[in-house]
Amino acid sequence: MTTPLFRDDAYLRTCEAEVVGVNERGGIVLDRTVFYATGGGQPGDRGHLEYSDGSRTEIFTTVFDDNKTTIVHVPAENQPLPEPGTRVTAHVDWARRYRLMRVHTALHLLSVALPYPVTGGQIGDSEGRLDFDMGDETIDKEILLRTLTELAAGDHDVTTEWITDGELDANPGLVKTMSVKPPRGSGRVRLVRIGADVDLQPCGGTHVSSTSEIGDLALGKTEKKGKQNRRVRIRLND
Repeated sequence: MTTPLFRDDAYLRTCEAEVVGVNERGGIVLDRTVFYATGGGQPGDRGHLEYSDGSRTEIFTTVFDDNKTTIVHVPAENQPLPEPGTRVTAHVDWARRYRLMRVHTALHLLSVALPYPVTGGQIGDSEGRLDFDMGDETIDKEILLRTLTELAAGDHDVTTEWITDGELDANPGLVKTMSVKPPRGSGRVRLVRIGADVDLQPCGGTHVSSTSEIGDLALGKTEKKGKQNRRVRIRLND
C-alpha cells in the first residue's frame, strides 16, 4: 500500500520516499507519494523522481495498481529505473497539478449550478466537462456563467471530511455522479465540502482550498449527447 499524501494535503509538491519496487512493466512503486493517481475523471500527476546524485527519472503519469491501494509511477520512455530500497525525492509537476485542482473544484460548482444527475465527466489541466441527465431542459449559458462566476468569487472554503460506508449508504443523495462510484475500500469515504452549504459530495480528487483560487471561468461548447444527456464544458479563462 502506498501512503497517498495528496489526500490530506493537495498542496504538497515534494516528499521524501523509498522505492518499494519496480513492476514488470517498469512502473515504480514508492512507500509514500505526492503524485495523484488517475481516478474519478482526474488524470494522474506528472513530475520526476530525484536521486541523491542529482539524476532523475521523469514520470509521465501515475495510476493505481489492480489492488487500488498501490500507486504506480509510470516513467516516460527510456528513463532510468531505480533499485528497490533507493531513497528518492518525488517532485510533482505543480503548475499542471494546480490547474487540475482549479478545474476539478470548478466542476463541483458546475454540479451546483446545474443540479441534475451527472452521467460522466472529465478533468483537464485547463478545461473540463460534465454530462448531465437533463431530459428536455435547456441551458441559459449567460445565467450559467454568471452563477459560476458568483460561486467562484464567493471565496468559499473547500474542506474535506470522512464518513463511514454505512453513513454514505444511509445518505445516497450525497452521490451526484451516476457513472463514477465514490472511492471505497477502506471502510470510510472522503467528502469534499464547499462553504457551509454550497456543496457536499464524495470525491477522492485534489482541489484548491478556496473557490477564489479558481479564477475567471469561461464556458465552452454545450452539446446534446443522446436523448437526455447534455455535455457542458468549462475552462480556465487565464
